[in-house]
Amino acid sequence: MRIVIWHVHGGWMNAFVRGDHEYLLPVPRPGGPGGVLDGWPSNVREVTPAELRNEDVDVVVLQRLEEIDLAQTWLGRRPGVDVPAVYHEHNTPGGDVCRMQHPLADQTDLPLVHVTHFNRVYWDNGRAPTSVIEPGIPDPGHLFTGELPAAAVVINEPVRRGRATGTDLLADIADAVDLDVFGMKVEGLAEHLGRSPRTIRARGDLPQHVMHREIARRRVYVHPNRWTSVGMALIEAMMLGLPPVVLAATESGPAVPPGGGVASTRPDVLGAAARRYVRDPDLAAEEGTRARRAALERFSLDRFLADWDRLLKEVCA
Repeated sequence: MRIVIWHVHGGWMNAFVRGDHEYLLPVPRPGGPGGVLDGWPSNVREVTPAELRNEDVDVVVLQRLEEIDLAQTWLGRRPGVDVPAVYHEHNTPGGDVCRMQHPLADQTDLPLVHVTHFNRVYWDNGRAPTSVIEPGIPDPGHLFTGELPAAAVVINEPVRRGRATGTDLLADIADAVDLDVFGMKVEGLAEHLGRSPRTIRARGDLPQHVMHREIARRRVYVHPNRWTSVGMALIEAMMLGLPPVVLAATESGPAVPPGGGVASTRPDVLGAAARRYVRDPDLAAEEGTRARRAALERFSLDRFLADWDRLLKEVCA
């Protein structure tokens, strides 16, 4: 199957292109250059607008509203009408959530595919056909060592994004354990929260394989996000073998298995749980193993690709 898809979400895309298809990535992409990530398979190919118009395309996977017009302009075919297409919704609704209707709610040509069950029920999907395909990731391996008595956190731009990513909650949790924060633009986070940089330590945006090994050296993973789809970094940390301490919001709470981490809406409970894991590396290793087992079962790459294969075959049929 020949699939047109824009490169939007790096972690999700890294999993999606692992299937048995040919993936055509239009370049340049809106908001920035194209660029295939290192290590992607050879069946991923970048195409210009002129090249794309001459390609035989089986299906288009859309992820942003502007791509609907782009696909029609570049392909010369209307997605969902002249060429099979689906719209994959990565995000939770913003604004007045109880009155938020999805922009594609009043049409039936483009099926909506939500990344979590939480997203599906919180969006008003109207008449649009809807389904859910939860994320999956390549297994990074059981790398947990827990040699460092600290918690790992991964948040991109925590200062700018603020309450949505639960940045404010890190201040209270840092009173219980030291936090090593990874991601883009994490510098200045401690000062922003009024805490010492010795307690909230900015570790920067590392290459994925390096970050995996660094996270695995910590004894617990803290996920404070208030309003987001289930985090890819949370899934990765669980697969690495870290016990997760999670704000019980959106789909993140249900991702934590019994005896494999802690999910709560109370910052004091989250801080106490993180402190317990940091002080007891054997407990962290035991519950991290359960978390890994649950993540491998629910968020495996094979399950993810099989779900997408079934859906795209249905759409193309």
